Amino acid sequence: MRYYSTNCKAPEVTFPEALLNGQAPDRGLYMPETIPQISKELMERFRGMPYYQIACEVIKTYLEGQIDMEFLLEACRDAYNYDVPLERVNNRNYVMRLDQGPTASFKDFAARMMGRLMNHYLGIENRKLLILTATSGDTGSAVANAFLGLDRINVVILYPEKEVTNRQRKQMTTLGRNVKVVSVDGKFDDCQALVKQAFADPDLSYLKLSSANSINIGRLVPQSVYYFYAWSRLANEDEKVIFSVPSGNFGDMMGGILAMKMGLPVERFIIAVNDNDEFPKYLQTGIYQKIEPSKNCISSAMNVGHPSNLARLIDLFGGNMDEKGNIHKQADLDAMRSQIWSCTVNDDETRDTIVNTWNQDHVLLEPHGAVGWKGLQTYLQANPETAERQPVCISLETAHPAKFPEEIDRLLGFDPELPDSLKGLDGKPEFGEKMELNYAAFKEFLTSNY
Repeated sequence: MRYYSTNCKAPEVTFPEALLNGQAPDRGLYMPETIPQISKELMERFRGMPYYQIACEVIKTYLEGQIDMEFLLEACRDAYNYDVPLERVNNRNYVMRLDQGPTASFKDFAARMMGRLMNHYLGIENRKLLILTATSGDTGSAVANAFLGLDRINVVILYPEKEVTNRQRKQMTTLGRNVKVVSVDGKFDDCQALVKQAFADPDLSYLKLSSANSINIGRLVPQSVYYFYAWSRLANEDEKVIFSVPSGNFGDMMGGILAMKMGLPVERFIIAVNDNDEFPKYLQTGIYQKIEPSKNCISSAMNVGHPSNLARLIDLFGGNMDEKGNIHKQADLDAMRSQIWSCTVNDDETRDTIVNTWNQDHVLLEPHGAVGWKGLQTYLQANPETAERQPVCISLETAHPAKFPEEIDRLLGFDPELPDSLKGLDGKPEFGEKMELNYAAFKEFLTSNY
């Protein structure tokens, strides 16, 4: 299988090349030339498979002929050694908790597999790589954990200084070794723009740069797996389910859309965003306008005013968007609207959802999961005929509530119990650095350190 750039001005590449490049040289994002299909028979067999085995079956469809299958199975077994709880809330409505990995975030599902695949291919080619990653919270800690100590990979993580929680920051800054973490007095979009500019800078080509953000196709493929897993555990044969996905940079959403295009029976994707509502407005009007600067909400990992993966979504529906958000060819909006429904959830609604879901159902959500759950409720209220027939509805909880103790304590009066992955952080020394918000400073940082 070959991979092309959404900007259509770069050569097609193999999966290992797309993975190690991160972003295409024309600043586009890599997409598979065809979407591989999962047969109904195989999906039915998923019901009896553990998570890591489902992961191997899904991921290998993108890698056949490009990786040793025994290595892939063992990599999946090693990467996915934790639970994926599906918690019933009411009726046939569930929360899928993607917060049980080593950094208590859904980003673990992609980062751990990416780290293993990248190190594997770099070993074959006998070379090294410098990973640049912008984070709005959880990507940085997941990438730092997944790549820590890998002998062929160094990592630089940029994050907006004022828009991550203390625990999110400490998950990144307490590691050291081959991981450097830099705070920027700006927004996530600013950090992401610096990373993208560095990729396109010919002066830095000697650094062999790549990305572990969701601009890397290696993030999306592993994230499509848990959609198959949830369906296999909750749905009847051929039954279509509804997923609600709290969304920021749209990588999680694109993993689900890929799963649907691979054959997963999905009735509708609900894309729930915070006050950064550029996508719901685009879906409604067909007019896309970035939000600059992005708005700061308590669901901080979703504070994205221009989602990178929107270019992939528009490409998948027959359109074309460049990295700056300019639409050169309109997507098939009717087809998109038939498969995707989107809404915005403000901070007051997010807080009310955390309180009400705890008081009514004794289910604990953090701000991002609360946006997803409120999005599902809003969709069912707007579509009473759907609510009446009670399809399986699955809302994604993308981070552990203990990563947001201040907000939970303020709303509910208690500090969530720490998972093992977050214990002991407070006493560890931090190794973070600060940098002014301009590309010249970032370039100087890279050239002086690597």
